[in-house]
Amino acid sequence: MQSKQLFDPNSSTYSYLIWDEKTQEAALIDSVREQVERDSKLIQELGLNLHFLLETHIHADHVTGAGELRKRFEAKVAVHRNSQSTCADQLLEEGDSLTLGKQTINVLYTPGHTDTDICYRIEGAVFTGDTLMIRSSGRTDFQSGDAGAAYDSITKKLFSLEDKTIVWPGHDYQGLTQSSIGEEKQHNPRLAGKSRQEYIEIMESMDLPKPRHIAESVPGNLRCGIDKS
Repeated sequence: MQSKQLFDPNSSTYSYLIWDEKTQEAALIDSVREQVERDSKLIQELGLNLHFLLETHIHADHVTGAGELRKRFEAKVAVHRNSQSTCADQLLEEGDSLTLGKQTINVLYTPGHTDTDICYRIEGAVFTGDTLMIRSSGRTDFQSGDAGAAYDSITKKLFSLEDKTIVWPGHDYQGLTQSSIGEEKQHNPRLAGKSRQEYIEIMESMDLPKPRHIAESVPGNLRCGIDKS
């Protein structure tokens, strides 16, 4: 599986374009509406056949570009079933899989940041969205967040993957681009050596402002980024 990591500086969001080399069948994970032109140009330049527009969750900090990209490339939009999204083409659950050529994308349900969070695992790597970030993890103080569920998702599902598995996060605010499961087990200050109760206390002690664009982003993402007509 080939991949390119893409960045939106306004929301510090990473998007990921992945594809099967032989068939050129592709998927785009966590697109950003303001980057639709960039992403469209890249897909066309690489000669890719975009099959899927995948969301790791219903985002609160940016609006997806999935709806517009679907119109341009006739791809399918997919998000977790708990979103109850009426615009998505596929509502995903734990254990589902998607294929690009002979390559498989496995769906892991990882609630905690929200109850719509999923991670996408391919051979050698996992796209973790806001569930697990580099030396960090997604906040759990709003939008169906649950710190205990987040700890379980990370330690029981993600940390059960091989240590060498590459972690591709949904965001980074420190200029880092990737990590590994082994690194996060050892060095993530919220998780390394921490009990479930300690993690809950860490997350509940945070006093963070709400995302600036939450009022626009959440309803916009439930519409796949398509403006009301």
